[in-house]
Amino acid sequence: MLRLLNHSHQVYFSCVIIITHHLTNLLDQLSQKFDLAISLLLHAWPALSIAVREEWGGPDSSSKRDWFAGAISDLFTERSDTDELDVEELLLQVMADEFECNLEDESEVIVAREILRCRRELAQGVTARVDRMYEEWKERQARKGGVDGSGLQVVEHVHAAREGGGGEDDDDDDDDNEDDSDEAEDVEMGDGDEAASSSRPKPEPEVDEDGFTKVVGKRRR
Repeated sequence: MLRLLNHSHQVYFSCVIIITHHLTNLLDQLSQKFDLAISLLLHAWPALSIAVREEWGGPDSSSKRDWFAGAISDLFTERSDTDELDVEELLLQVMADEFECNLEDESEVIVAREILRCRRELAQGVTARVDRMYEEWKERQARKGGVDGSGLQVVEHVHAAREGGGGEDDDDDDDDNEDDSDEAEDVEMGDGDEAASSSRPKPEPEVDEDGFTKVVGKRRR
């Protein structure tokens, strides 16, 4: 009897280990899918595509976009209760700080909404939306002469991306910039021309007669 119980315990613990391993792999896969979704949505954002193409963030604008995706991913890692407004504020902040661009078309609202939608679906194990987005992205790359969509850089950890700047990413900057003009035409979140008129380089700060700098911020709705 004792031997039978010991065997049963061994079988039980073996099953627990196997299930835990599978769950860990599943969570890792979903996390990677979410990082992919963020990268795809940023590549499909007309305002950011224009900023990268015009190098408003400098010659490493394409690498900054990759880092941008990692920063958004880290936001959810650091704060599990991150909501759409949090993402909107980060989108606006990075566009202003890194690309010297003030957004007036509120396209960040749509991008944030889509990011949260992908996150909710992935939390339920539903990957269809992200898979479809990726297949559409690869098809666009193929039409432009790409092979397999390998130019997409998915950054999972923002700090590693910052510290490891340069290298191969810099070599891909020119190709990424060439792709941005076509990519903005195939998205649902807005028209490229409209984004160009409502996304502009950050103006010089206004100083009133008392010497105070006027600051315009976005209110949380």
